[in-house]
Amino acid sequence: MRVVLQRVSSASVVVDGNKVADIQKGLLVFVGIEDADTQEDIDWLAGKITKIRIFGDENDVMNCSVQDIKGEIIAVSQFTLHAGTKKGNRPSYIKASKPDVAIPLYESFVATLEKEFGNKIQTGIFGADMKISLLNDGPVTIIIDSKNRE
Repeated sequence: MRVVLQRVSSASVVVDGNKVADIQKGLLVFVGIEDADTQEDIDWLAGKITKIRIFGDENDVMNCSVQDIKGEIIAVSQFTLHAGTKKGNRPSYIKASKPDVAIPLYESFVATLEKEFGNKIQTGIFGADMKISLLNDGPVTIIIDSKNRE
């Protein structure tokens, strides 16, 4: 499972002209799922996402987590995070899970993240054409892959 975290001052998701998610200060989390992902990957990522210290403290040092600042989170499924670009110029998405595998894992990810965070997580709509607006704060963008736990 691969996630891209963006520290945001604000973010929103619009589907078919309707705003389905809207936050102020917090994290916009893009989630890419592959067939090899398990609940263990989800548990590890949920803990990492909620505790990663990428928000400024009183001295503006990145020392606080999204929980510490009482921020908000939007999670958006994004199969393109598993794009293969090794061959040619057209990305391959062969590693990205199909909906029958990805949807249950994504739903488990959101539920686990909510439990770890202790608050409701807003989401996009799986498989929809989403328009995402964000004001990246920093900019701070972190990529985390549960298969490559550095």
